[in-house]
Amino acid sequence: MTSLGARPLLDAVSDPAVGPLAVDEAPNPWFDPSYVTENWDSILSYTGEHVRLTVLAVVIGAAVALPLAVLARRSRFLSAPVLGLSTVVYTIPSLAMFALLVPFTGLSSNTVLIGLVAYSLVILVRNFLAGLQGVPADVREAARGMGLSAAQTFWRVDLPLALPAFMAGLRIATVSTVALTTVGVLVGHGGLGQLITGGFAANFYRAEIVTGAVGCVLLALLADVLLAGAERALTPWTRAVRT
Repeated sequence: MTSLGARPLLDAVSDPAVGPLAVDEAPNPWFDPSYVTENWDSILSYTGEHVRLTVLAVVIGAAVALPLAVLARRSRFLSAPVLGLSTVVYTIPSLAMFALLVPFTGLSSNTVLIGLVAYSLVILVRNFLAGLQGVPADVREAARGMGLSAAQTFWRVDLPLALPAFMAGLRIATVSTVALTTVGVLVGHGGLGQLITGGFAANFYRAEIVTGAVGCVLLALLADVLLAGAERALTPWTRAVRT
């Protein structure tokens, strides 16, 4: 990719043809609106990749975590191994994780996606399991006494009552994934993290670094607000209990 925004001003510092311009004299603001406007297409592209990776990772992670949580809830002997495995995966450094995946998936976004899904499981499995275990046993027994099958009990009793814990887990996992996605710069697919590393590579160009960092923070806040709104809409009975 070609130099972005005001980068040439900084790169010129080390060019003998420019003259004896000191590094600290080069224009290097913490925020530069002209950088954002001039590189809007690149910023949008990185933002789109960041959002796509985050959404896919959380959705796939939830799809994997839910059956694992159900399995752990049904079998006491499987609960510890399931939780332990997800925790062990979370402790693997991202660099080592990508090194293990690259031979199979290459330097692609799939490498980042698989890593993000794996890291999300420690949060999602624990919260999903806590939500399912929090469903009162007498309520489940009453549902069975009314003739509901195991599947009907799960969808009509367990899932609604566990939904607040589920949504809490999704919110935490989503915010965490927004931050972790930047690590994808190791394989060239880090979303807004590409701006952060790009700024460091361009003589510590502050405007690019801050744009990437602030973009990540705004994405995390927006995602949390949207999920909080979804939780509020899906669990109206919790507000009635609080009032």
